[in-house]
Amino acid sequence: MLTMKDIVREGHPALREVSEEVNLPASEQEHKLLEDMLEFLKNSQDEKICDKYNLRPGVGLAAPQLGLNKRMIAIHFQDLKGKWYTHGLFNPRIVSHSVEKAYLTSGEGCLSVDRNVEGYVPRYARITLKATDLEGNELKLRLRDYAAIVFQHEIDHLNGIMFYDHINKDNPYAIPENAKPIE
Repeated sequence: MLTMKDIVREGHPALREVSEEVNLPASEQEHKLLEDMLEFLKNSQDEKICDKYNLRPGVGLAAPQLGLNKRMIAIHFQDLKGKWYTHGLFNPRIVSHSVEKAYLTSGEGCLSVDRNVEGYVPRYARITLKATDLEGNELKLRLRDYAAIVFQHEIDHLNGIMFYDHINKDNPYAIPENAKPIE
């Protein structure tokens, strides 16, 4: 079982490297790791397990956060409309995006960042993503608003980008141009 001690923190070189594609079909080890990443997110959202193992709640996790530069992400959350997003993905890539931007009014956080970083993070309001799931199926996901933001955050990790790299350094709370707020 993955715990917070498995997650690398700011300053670790893996968080600033561009990750390698996973050769498909994925190896047993890669498959198991992606399942473990998904399990971590589910555990981190279960109050009893979270308390027992001192986990921080998370909605997404990328392999570089475990010190591994492989293009693998896990996502597990429920949006405001009650729709669940539970995905373990190999080689996710954004194939198209909106011109319109969006940002979380509460800002973003990260399991690899042990401090509060103030400011708005501009993201695309809508994205289309392609990836391969745990069963080896090619997926095409159309995402908007909060879901689009979560997936972009994790894909950024695969490219060595941290969420705070997007924040306006001179004015962290400057409302990004052509962007809508997401509560």
